[in-house]
Amino acid sequence: MSSSVAGPDCCGGFGNVDFRQADLCIMTRLLGDVDPSDPCFVAAIVTITFNPLFWNVVARWEQRTRKLSKAFRSPYLACYSLGAAILLLNVLRSHCFTQAMLSQPKMESLDNPTAYRVGLALLGIGSTFVLSSFFALGFTGTFLGDYFGILMEARVTTFPFNILDNPMYWGSTANYLGWAIMHASPTGLLLTVVVALIYMIAIQYEEPFTAQIYQQKASSSRKRS
Repeated sequence: MSSSVAGPDCCGGFGNVDFRQADLCIMTRLLGDVDPSDPCFVAAIVTITFNPLFWNVVARWEQRTRKLSKAFRSPYLACYSLGAAILLLNVLRSHCFTQAMLSQPKMESLDNPTAYRVGLALLGIGSTFVLSSFFALGFTGTFLGDYFGILMEARVTTFPFNILDNPMYWGSTANYLGWAIMHASPTGLLLTVVVALIYMIAIQYEEPFTAQIYQQKASSSRKRS
């Protein structure tokens, strides 16, 4: 049957296709219009990288020293202050992300109504995950309250945590992906990849540490009983 197909005769067969070269070609096309030296792009990379680093370093420092709780004379006030700082940093990150997209060319293949609707759908899905995560965890649960000694009775397993782990991170990533597609921006797509990679690194540090905190809580509860 393959002898009746013209493709392998003219191209030497699918076995001769270098898929790594094809992937490289796709990436070259995707990144061809991205100028990494653009100040707006650099600012977006800096904010994307800095934000999780900031909240992880500060939260672990607080968990070890309780300096913020002592300074604010309350772990709740300290947690609220860190949460407010994180929100402001995230607003700055989103602003830099948008400015980086606007400062660089669009991708013609994404500049159409269908792609725009796909981006809008991703934005809706991402927002659903982010908001439902916030309502499930509450303010202190969302903004690292466990590092301040403000622990929940148990780890949350209701929606959206019964759908996937770390739904706030992946919801945020979906938001950026949708925003990039809506703007037909190769720069936005590249920055979304950076967002996802940074979140994946953050998860590798946060997950074991959070699990350790709740294991310590469970051990203390067993000892008291």
